[in-house]
Amino acid sequence: MSARLPTHLSVAALLRRVNDSGGMAMVRASGDATTGALLILIEEGRRMRAIERMRGLDDRDSMVACGPASGEEREVEDYWRARRARDPDLWVVELSVAGAERFVAETILSD
Repeated sequence: MSARLPTHLSVAALLRRVNDSGGMAMVRASGDATTGALLILIEEGRRMRAIERMRGLDDRDSMVACGPASGEEREVEDYWRARRARDPDLWVVELSVAGAERFVAETILSD
């Protein structure tokens, strides 16, 4: 059994940390409060990329790049909407902050 925090608590902590730092974080879609998968959209100027929390064979979490490699906002938007249609438990969180991956690592991967 894993000691992973419920997804809603991880998301709440991430939003608070990013927003408190002067960045912008918002939930684009809410999933299952306890066990929902987590997809993070990272805004980088006019481009966007997606990373998803994955559980490894060693029972540790990591963030893995996913979605279109183009970084075109429309394609990333289409990707997460299609992914969400297949998995209604999926959480989608958008971040617009310098060092977004640092916030994700310190908040999501440290629990």
